[in-house]
Amino acid sequence: MSTNQQIILNTLLDQQKNNLGSTLKEDDYFHLFVTEQVLKNLELSYDELLEGIVDNGGDGGIDSIYTFVNSELIQRDSVLIDGKRNSIIDVYIVQSKNTSGFGETPIEKCISSANDLFDLTKSIDSLRTVYNSDLLANIDVFRKQYLHLASKFPVLRFHYYYASKGVEVHDNVKRKVDNLRNTINKHFDKAEINFEFLTASKLIDLSRREQIKTKAISLLDNPISTQDGGYIAIVPLKNYFDFISDENGDLIKYFFDSNIRDYQGSVEVNTGIKETLSTDNPAEDFWWLNNGITITASDATFASKRLLVEEPQIVNGLQTSFEIYNYFTISKADTESRNVLVRVVKTKDERSRLKVIKATNSQTNIPPASLRATDPIHRDIEDYLLAKGLYYDRRKNYHKNQLRPINKIVSIPYLAQIVMSVTQQKPDYARARPSTIIKNNSDYDGIFNTSIPIELYYKLIEIQQSIELSLKAFDSPKLNRPQIGDIKFHATMYAVGKLTRA
Repeated sequence: MSTNQQIILNTLLDQQKNNLGSTLKEDDYFHLFVTEQVLKNLELSYDELLEGIVDNGGDGGIDSIYTFVNSELIQRDSVLIDGKRNSIIDVYIVQSKNTSGFGETPIEKCISSANDLFDLTKSIDSLRTVYNSDLLANIDVFRKQYLHLASKFPVLRFHYYYASKGVEVHDNVKRKVDNLRNTINKHFDKAEINFEFLTASKLIDLSRREQIKTKAISLLDNPISTQDGGYIAIVPLKNYFDFISDENGDLIKYFFDSNIRDYQGSVEVNTGIKETLSTDNPAEDFWWLNNGITITASDATFASKRLLVEEPQIVNGLQTSFEIYNYFTISKADTESRNVLVRVVKTKDERSRLKVIKATNSQTNIPPASLRATDPIHRDIEDYLLAKGLYYDRRKNYHKNQLRPINKIVSIPYLAQIVMSVTQQKPDYARARPSTIIKNNSDYDGIFNTSIPIELYYKLIEIQQSIELSLKAFDSPKLNRPQIGDIKFHATMYAVGKLTRA
């Protein structure tokens, strides 16, 4: 007989699946749900979540795997991050079973695969007869990134999650976890291995954990208030670290959704920030030597040296924020007494926020690609697609967080892949580089420009989605998810060619 928690979880899954309009099978949707809850604070898009799913026979007991460096996702086509000494590499491995209990076999499979996948003496090619290509591609991402940073002694953390609809875990199952830890430590002796069983109750709790909409910053002293309701304040570094971290000490990534630049790793400016943080000179406060942080907010109020910020978005100071986060995460600097300058700007609407973003980021050299989401063409596409019932994810994960139907959300990289596949007839290039197409200026300019009729973008999306539905329904032979991923852009290019007789 099902328990109350299992009944509630099943009801929750059914409701969310229906609300999102998902066509996934129950097992597949359960895994997507679990993975989304586990990685909620890391703000992955649906495209990014799906890229990490590897369950397809030969998965070694791993249903999905993701590698992060200093909280930045590394994908198959990503440029390796040149992190600094003691950068943090997090590997998230998720296993889900749409069953009413936990078994020993899934963990035993993880132990066996860990002995292969994390043994760097075994080449990827030598493992192809045992494991599927999606798993090996994502393992290769981890291996390359780890070796790229090995000389800088990165902090390596493995996070295993085993989820089911069970309500308790038998001691015999729990004992298997030590064997998994020992196996990984045999290959990475300094690695930290965390393992968590996600019961029905825990999954419900994770799903109820909403994004933080309002958070307080404790100030050094009373702030300066501006005529438009904003504030300028001096904030102790530790208090700022607490502001950008959740209760588990993890970075709140969605506070940075509006920042137009990615964390730049060990570039000159970050090296300078890091050196300033690591050199504690009592005669020089940190905010004297740093431009500080700019935060936009829908509202902000002050009382008792605490600034309450509603819907905070850190639009300038991402590099400083990441360095402060890494500084406290790695060094555990509990005695830190220095401060950082924080500006809180109240914005009335999206257009005002974009003006602040562009203005506050103009002081440094920013690649043109960084401003792309704010280009007028994307606002035009967003408005046009909305009228057609589609949600253009110009601001990453905005519509995902609004619980829009999965099949109605169109990301900028996905649209870029479709357009490149058809108009430039490069489906192989588009498939291989989902996250980097729009980072190349020449590729970007050929995909998003006003010479392309705006209705063409919609038509191509419509054709692509129709092709993907047809491939999923194809019976002879039955195509799995990786196979569909490999051919869907080729099929769309071919279909458009036939339709236009090109």
